[in-house]
Parts: sequence; structure tokens; C-alpha cells
Amino acid sequence: MSSVERFIVVLLFDGVDLLDVTGPPEVFALLRRETDDATGYHVVLAAETMDPVTTSAGVRVLPDLTFREAATRAVDTLMVPGSVEVDDRRRVRALTDPTVVRWVQTLAGRARRIASVCVGAHLLAAAGLLDGKRATTHWSTAQQLAAEHPSVEVDADPIFIRDHDVWTGAGITACLDLSLALVAEDFGEAVALRIARQLVMYLKRPSGQSQFSVPIEPASTTRRMDELRHHVTCHLADRLTVADLAEHAHVSERQLTRIFKTELGTTPAAYLESARVEAARNRLESTDDTLERVATACGFHTTDTLIRAFRRKLDTTPTEYRNRFRHST
Repeated sequence: MSSVERFIVVLLFDGVDLLDVTGPPEVFALLRRETDDATGYHVVLAAETMDPVTTSAGVRVLPDLTFREAATRAVDTLMVPGSVEVDDRRRVRALTDPTVVRWVQTLAGRARRIASVCVGAHLLAAAGLLDGKRATTHWSTAQQLAAEHPSVEVDADPIFIRDHDVWTGAGITACLDLSLALVAEDFGEAVALRIARQLVMYLKRPSGQSQFSVPIEPASTTRRMDELRHHVTCHLADRLTVADLAEHAHVSERQLTRIFKTELGTTPAAYLESARVEAARNRLESTDDTLERVATACGFHTTDTLIRAFRRKLDTTPTEYRNRFRHST
């Protein structure tokens, strides 16, 4: 293992949700395919013993090392999946094995950051790692989490939440969204976007909700379209028009419109606005720039134009968006 690789430990225990365990490594494994350098992740599965672990799906999984062995290592990211039981009335309840909770406490002390997947948040809460923090979990166990751990600010709405170095995810498939957010933090949004495209997924913003998530652009089938999109990204602050793009591509405006419709299923003007909204979202989430500065940097030029675009695309205002989704640090 290269010294620059980030060491990720995913916990294993009987009854664990299978996708909670296997989903994140799939995302992390795509990183090497999407980058040219030697950096990346080294993911291991850790359990109490080296015996096979039977997941909730009945699939048996082999650990790579024991909890005790993992506790001797410096851990970049500790990922904590969950498990549930369902009664005869189909009521779902998250389970927290005391032995697993104790190992979560131990391993968390070795980790740079901690992330729970789905109902894994209950294990973090039982370990005292969510006290005084805002957290999410699967909607079906959110009330249980709030009732059992009143010191935790439970919000069942977001797909995932970051509170300093602790991340919590919602539904089972949200483990992919959470993992993409971790990749974005480590290697940048552009790399995470490429991985999302490989997974045929949406790219969710950290702390974002599904209603605020915008589909990634479909993969281009021509080099010309890739170059056009790169040109747009690099010149968002300019007063780009459809005529400018057509001239850059050496085609007529009519032909450009046809190319965008065929390749991306949208118009050049709509694509420009979406690209600018995405850039503005990034700045609103990660900087303290004024609305005027955001509007100028992203090509809207006036705050009124920025506000109108946000209302069209996201049904909210830039200020409301920032208040809700500004990254915790």
C-alpha cells in the first residue's frame, strides 16, 4: 500500500446491511480509474474475528482484519454501517450491539473522520460520537434515534449531514452519495463528478437534499461536446452567448442547438444557466463571498439574475440555499 493512500476501515458484524458494507468500496475503487496519480484509498473490512460474517441479505463476507488489529493502525476514515430488525407488524428498529459500540469508540479515536451509513448512526450515537451534533439516519428509525439520544439533533430530511469530522448518511443507497461527498472533500468535485457519471448517479452536494440535487450531465459521445463543456466551465464569468458557443465550435447556432439536444437533451442556453447555477452553489456552500461576487464570478453579473436562476432551477433563493447548505467546518 502506498503511503499516500487513505486507510479506510468498514466495520463488519452479523446482520449488517450488505449494501452498507459493499457500496462505499465500489465508489472508492473507481477513484484510481478516474485519476492519473498514485493517490487513492485502501479499504479494509474489519470484524471481531476473522470468521465469515453473515449479512442481513444472507450473503457471507470475509473480513480483512480484526477490530483489534485495526485499532493498531492510523485510520483515515471509519465507516460504520448498521443493522435492523423488523417485527411482525413491519416496524423497523435499529440494532446496537454493545461489543460493536465499544469498538466504534475505540476505532473512532484512531480515525481522522467518521462516517455512518444508514442506521449506522445509531451505533455512533450509542458510542457518544453524535452528542451535541446534527445527524441523519434512515427515515424509518429517525424517531428512535431522537428518542434514545436526546442530545443528538436528528434531521431525517437530508441525504447526509457533515458536522465537523463526523458524517451521517440516510437511506441505504445514500451510502453512495455519502461516499461521493467524501471523495469530493479529498480529491475535488471534478473527480467525484466523474465517478458519479461512471455509477450513472446524481452528484449530491455535502449536506444536500434530493430536491436540491441536479442530475450530472450525460457522458458526451463526441470530443467536440467535451471541449465545449470544458470551454463553458472555464469561461462562466464571461458574457457567453449561444452565438459565442457556436463560433467557438465553428458551427451555426442552429447546428449548435441540434448538437446540444442530441448529446445532452437540452438547449445551449439552458445548459449555460445550469452550469452557472452549479458554480454558484459551490461558492455559496464553501465560501463567504457576497451575492454580488458570486453573481459576477459565475456569469450572472447581477444578483437579480442570480436570484431568478435559483428560483427557476432550485425553487429557492441563493440566501436561503446558503443558510441551509453552507458547509460546517
